[in-house]
Amino acid sequence: MYHKAYGIIETLAPLHVGATAGEETGNLNLIFRDQFTQTGIIPGSSIRGRFRADMRSSQNGQVAKWYGHEAIPGEKDGGTTEASVKFEYASLVWLPVFCPGQPIVWVSCPSLLKRYKQIAQKTANLPAPYTAAPNLQARVVPGTTEKVLFFNLGFLGIEHHESLAAWIPPGTDLDPKQLVVVDDNDISMLHDMALYRQSRIKMLDDMKKVDTKTGAFFNVEALPVGSVLVFPLASKQVGWQPFGEQEANQPYSQELYFGGLESIGFGRCNVTLSGEALSQPETT
Repeated sequence: MYHKAYGIIETLAPLHVGATAGEETGNLNLIFRDQFTQTGIIPGSSIRGRFRADMRSSQNGQVAKWYGHEAIPGEKDGGTTEASVKFEYASLVWLPVFCPGQPIVWVSCPSLLKRYKQIAQKTANLPAPYTAAPNLQARVVPGTTEKVLFFNLGFLGIEHHESLAAWIPPGTDLDPKQLVVVDDNDISMLHDMALYRQSRIKMLDDMKKVDTKTGAFFNVEALPVGSVLVFPLASKQVGWQPFGEQEANQPYSQELYFGGLESIGFGRCNVTLSGEALSQPETT
């Protein structure tokens, strides 16, 4: 029997989890994407590696219990043991997108919200595409009450008005009037428009000059600051507390770094955990 839990990741800096830095001319280091929505994800192996590394530095004696024992030379089957905690990949729940001349909005789609609903066991009905709160700050079509959002690639009309406050994950402070649900067919285009991109070069070792011999010019893309993701996990045992003792009536959260390029300001996130796997075992 597994005890369920889930984590909410909110990016506090651009997040790059994907291709490593290459040295081909014009190389674009892409992030990992979901195969259906083509939106950014964090693989379960990356999440597990981050949690394991943090526990190794703070609670080293608990690492083998929760994440499995490393191989031991000469032992049967290498001395490895099965991990108690199982991680799945993190998918987007809300993604911030810039609207020229309007406030930033956070977008999602039914496919992404459906996964969040299953993981967090939400009871609310999935909102229809092109839904936003009645008080969304958007342009009103002259002579009508219809609201439209203006993105770099065109206009998007709001067809349904209802509060989306029920879809704000714990540990985040998103404003309900800035949330918009778009169609599954729109999310990929909006996602690529919202990504953080940075050009990088390799300089010579002994001077501030581009190393033109290697052709070391490459671009990096990342999920922008303010992105919110969700990942499910399960544990064979209760009592898993990777952030130490949980304070009463407080979100169980901590800042962690994910992905690569931490040394140049990428990957800082706030992670909030919820679920029965975190509870302490009953004593008899």
